[in-house]
Amino acid sequence: MNIQWYPGHMAKTKRLMLESISLVDIVIELLDARIPISSQNPEIDNLTKNKLRVVILNKSDLSDERYNVKWKAHFESQGIKVIFVNSIKGVGISEIETVCRELMKEKIERLRARGRIFVPIRAMICGIPNVGKSTLINKYVGKAMTKTGDRPGVTRSNQWVKIRKDFELLDTPGILWPKFEDQDVGLNLAFCGAIKDDIMDMYSLSLKLIEKLQALYPEALKNRYKIEVFEEDSLEKILEKIAEARGFKMKGNELDLDRASIILIDEFRAAKLGKITLEHV
Repeated sequence: MNIQWYPGHMAKTKRLMLESISLVDIVIELLDARIPISSQNPEIDNLTKNKLRVVILNKSDLSDERYNVKWKAHFESQGIKVIFVNSIKGVGISEIETVCRELMKEKIERLRARGRIFVPIRAMICGIPNVGKSTLINKYVGKAMTKTGDRPGVTRSNQWVKIRKDFELLDTPGILWPKFEDQDVGLNLAFCGAIKDDIMDMYSLSLKLIEKLQALYPEALKNRYKIEVFEEDSLEKILEKIAEARGFKMKGNELDLDRASIILIDEFRAAKLGKITLEHV
C-alpha cells in the first residue's frame, strides 16, 4: 500500500507555526503512545529549534505499559521531558503545567531578578491529526474551548487558550508531512486513525494490521476472536476466520470480509485486542 495524505491546509499550518514559534517558550508535542516514532513529525524538530521541549505520550492507556516505560527513557535520554496522558479521562493532564513551570524556573527567576514582575509561560501544543490535542485542551480547561472530532483534520487554525493568568497554550492544527519515506510509517498512522479512513482500502489495511499483530502480538487475534491460527494460514485466511467467528455473512452465506476488516481496525484502536504498542524501542 502506498499511503500519502497532505491536505492543503497542512501547508498553511506549517507556515502559521513558523510565524508563531517566536511567541512561545516551550513546544509540547503530542505523540500516540502506540506509535511514538511514526507519530513524531520530523518537520517539528526543524520548526522548533532552540525551544524547550515536552513530549506527551497520549493514549498511553491503549499502549503496552512495558514499552511506555522504555519510550519515556528514550526521549528523556535526549533531554526531552515526557508525560503520559489519557486525554479522554484527563489522566496526566495536571502534570503539563507542573513540568512547564519546572522547565521555565531558571528563566523566570532570571527575568524577575532584572525587574520583570509578571513573566507568563506560553507553550505551543502540536502534533499529527487525530492525536488528541483538542480533546486534551478541552479536558484541561473544563469546557469545549476547541473543536474535537474522531476524524483527523478538525482544528484548522492557531488559537490561544488561557489555562491560567500566567500560563497559555497555543493550539495548532494537526500536521503531517508531504511524503512518507518509510511506508511502515504511513501504515502505522493509518492503523491508529491519523489518516482518514475514507481514503483507505480498509480490506488491504486490515491484512497489513493482521501481519503486524502476528509478528508482535501473536496471541492477540486468537484471544479476542477465539480462533485457531496456524503457521501456514495466509493473512486472508485469518481475516476469514475472524469474519466466521463473528458471524459476518452476506446473502448466499458469503463471508463479509469488508465488515470484518472495519471491525478489526476499530477494535484495535479501542484496545479490545489488548494494550498494544506497534513500535518498540
